[in-house]
Parts: sequence; structure tokens; C-alpha cells
Amino acid sequence: MIEILVKSFYLVLYQPLFNFLVLLYEYLPGHDFGLAIIVLTLIIRLLLYPSSAKSIKTQKALNEIQPKLQEIQKKYKDDKEKQVKETLDLYKKEKINPFGGILSALIQLPILIALYQVLRKGFDPAELSVLYNFVSSPGHINAMFIGFIDLSKPNLVLAILAGVAQFIQTKITLPITKKTNDKTQDFAKIMQKQMVYFFPFLTVIILMGLPSALGLYWMVGSVFLIIEQYLLFNKTKTNKTPI
Repeated sequence: MIEILVKSFYLVLYQPLFNFLVLLYEYLPGHDFGLAIIVLTLIIRLLLYPSSAKSIKTQKALNEIQPKLQEIQKKYKDDKEKQVKETLDLYKKEKINPFGGILSALIQLPILIALYQVLRKGFDPAELSVLYNFVSSPGHINAMFIGFIDLSKPNLVLAILAGVAQFIQTKITLPITKKTNDKTQDFAKIMQKQMVYFFPFLTVIILMGLPSALGLYWMVGSVFLIIEQYLLFNKTKTNKTPI
């Protein structure tokens, strides 16, 4: 069963993405692998836009009703059944599907994993043997981006830029909260804010040890999401739609 899933993943996701990346590398000006990665990342993000936008809207809506959810939890802290009922009624009233974001993430995850594998293994000449018959082999992939960044090796600058972009992206979705006298709620807010700094820091540490092609992909994808979130958040201010 596992072997079938691995083979299906390879045939349905990995091989098509790798072939498309090589096509971009061959036909884009300058045979710049970095430019090919940027274009591929943008195309994938555009294809995932409907799913991603739904997830962002759901997260934004959940952030906005946090004060109401906290009121319900406080009011019915001794009656879990009533707490659940009131919470579900609130979701229904606000037209929010709390599981919408999870479903969107599950749809995107296999594609992102495949792209990660493509960028991690794409510089190996042996991988060119998996090209389709109609895709001409370049024989060798030049790993240089804009003439001086070797994408086959780690790059501290790209790793830091990827971390900064992720920090901004996460910061945009962080709800504005007021200080309360509830120590439990205040502790949760402190932990939430710490995660905003922790995950970008972890991203930098991880990317420092991987080919910088992954850092470039991560940075471009995060910048795309920043723009997407900005546009969606500004739209929902004037036109609230069902989630």
C-alpha cells in the first residue's frame, strides 16, 4: 500500500513538477534556474489561490470572533456541553466553517512536499533521466541565480530573507488583542506572539543547511501570501462574505 502511494506521488506530482521546472529553465531568458523557480512558485501559488484564499478568510474570521469565543468559554466554563453548543451557534451565525482552513491545508500539502523534493534533488544530473520524451534535456542545470548565487548550496542571505518574509506573513494574521485580567487568556496570547518569532527563526535555521533554491522558493511563496493576505483582508473590511 505504501509503495503504491509513493509511486503515485512520484508519477502524479513529483515528475510533472520537475519536468515543468526544466521546461521553464530551458525557455526562460538566460537559462536562469532561479528565475525558473520564481515563475514556477508563482504559477503554483496562483493555482492554489482558491484554496489558499478560503483558508486565509477562515483564519481571519476566526481571529475576529476570538473575543466572543473567549466570552463563551468564560461564561460556560463549568458546562462543556453548553459551551460547545454556543460555540457552534456562533460559527453558524458568523457563517464560518472552522474546518475550512484544515481542508485547504490538506489540499496544498502534497503539492508543496513534491515541490520541496524537486528543489532538493533537481541539481542531480541523474534526475534528468525522468524527463518526458517531449522535454529536451539540458544535460546540465546551471545552479547560478542572477550570476552569483549558487542555488545548489546554502545561502545565509536568502535564508534570512525567507525568515523575514514569513514573519511579516504571520504577523499580518495575528489578531489585535486587549490585555485582560484572565491569566489563562493572557498566557495563550503570549505563547501566540512567541510563535510568531519562533517559526521564522526556525525557518532560517533549517534553510541555512539546505540548498538555497528552497530558500528562494520559500521567500517568493511568502511574499505572494503577504500580498494575497493584504488584498483579502482589505476586501473583507468593506465586503464581508460567507466563509
